[in-house]
Amino acid sequence: MNQHIKCGSTAGIIFSIVLFVCVIMITVYPMPLSGSQTLSHITNFEYQNKTIFLSLMSGAIVGFSLGFIGSGGSILAVPLLLYAVGIEDPHVAIGTSALAVSINAATNLFDHARKRNVRFREGLAFALPGVVGTMIGTQLGLLTPPGNLVFFFALLMLVIAARILFNNSARKDLPDDRGSVRRSVVFSKLTIYTKSNFVVSHKLKLMGLFVGLAAGYFGIGGGFLIVPSLLYSGLNISNAIGTSLIPVSIFGAITAFGYSLHSHINIAISLLFAIGGVVGGFIGSNMLARVPKNIATNVFAIVTAVVGVYIILRFFLV
Repeated sequence: MNQHIKCGSTAGIIFSIVLFVCVIMITVYPMPLSGSQTLSHITNFEYQNKTIFLSLMSGAIVGFSLGFIGSGGSILAVPLLLYAVGIEDPHVAIGTSALAVSINAATNLFDHARKRNVRFREGLAFALPGVVGTMIGTQLGLLTPPGNLVFFFALLMLVIAARILFNNSARKDLPDDRGSVRRSVVFSKLTIYTKSNFVVSHKLKLMGLFVGLAAGYFGIGGGFLIVPSLLYSGLNISNAIGTSLIPVSIFGAITAFGYSLHSHINIAISLLFAIGGVVGGFIGSNMLARVPKNIATNVFAIVTAVVGVYIILRFFLV
């Protein structure tokens, strides 16, 4: 009982930190809507119904994919904000995406903590080194020209899609007697077994630094890298997914704050995106038991690859 209360309290602290960052950004820094407008225009009803609808629907798509496959869905957030919602500046799209991902992760953290699927020690061990990486990645992202940033993001999408497809064809999750996961990786005729309890703590911290760097640069949650890292550290799949929400929420909040300092964020769209994400996540998690996981992840990988190719073609042709 005491452990359950402790988990809920820690989740509440993390959620409060994310909320505090959001409040600071809303009250102190003027945020652009489409590059030149500010939040004061919201009271003048310059947000059209189409923008609100597209923001909610785009958030629902990302939330659905997150609820359905567990991680990686936030990679679609930036393209949706750019090409569906209509944000023109890639830096604004990344800052907006980071805030929405952080809000969704912090919200979902409560539910996972209630189910006792969160290991706060491991989560903070991963997140704290990642904070440094996130701050560095944010500054590098801000220094990167918008066109180049979108191109690099498209390359990341292709890498993620290839990784998901490869994992589905070459990996199997084999639960052992203790409920943890052993990853079996097949390379040609050679099979290499990596036991989850073999990974030492400093490797988890180095991975946190690397994921934080990517999260800050691209405005993504990084769950597709965090969950496997936590699995290899000895957590079972449920604990790995729940624990990953700690660094995802922290990385997103720090990235969003960094972009807000340069007025590269749209808080209103972030909130709409997050609301849609909550609804989509609920639908996705409820459909999880009805569709085979490998089919769902393959479809997601193909969609991610197609969007990545589309962005690259636009980069060279437009």
